Amino acid sequence: MNSLRPDTLIQNPNSAPIVVCVTVDCPANRLWGMVGQFANFDVFIPALTHIEMTGTGVGALRTKFFHDGNRVVEQLNSRDEHAMQMTWTMIYNTLGLARLWAAISVEALGEQCSKVTWILIAEPMDTAQEGFESFVQGFASSALENVRRLLS
Repeated sequence: MNSLRPDTLIQNPNSAPIVVCVTVDCPANRLWGMVGQFANFDVFIPALTHIEMTGTGVGALRTKFFHDGNRVVEQLNSRDEHAMQMTWTMIYNTLGLARLWAAISVEALGEQCSKVTWILIAEPMDTAQEGFESFVQGFASSALENVRRLLS
């Protein structure tokens, strides 16, 4: 009898969500044009040297290359242009993350004002790691402050 069955190493993280929101003085479609491009996060995350894509649309993979030599591979799970939201899952990294799921969305607050919300659920390899949540919070906050600076 064959003991092989379908399996996967990809699991959703189980920790508390980290939520970062920033209001930007620009139309929602302009904000979405920046943060809604899965292949272009290097535009507003200075720690990245570049991004390489494999495939397009849902299921595509992006490899993020960091200045310090680290790499992260993520898969686009969903993307809704009309709702201005997308989700992705990390499938490989050299940062010491066990699991990561993320979502980003944009909401119009008026004609010339909008809000971006980035939700991250992450777990470190070392569960005793001090300051992990504040590191993730700081990384996302810094990235979205760059977005605000670039678009305001």
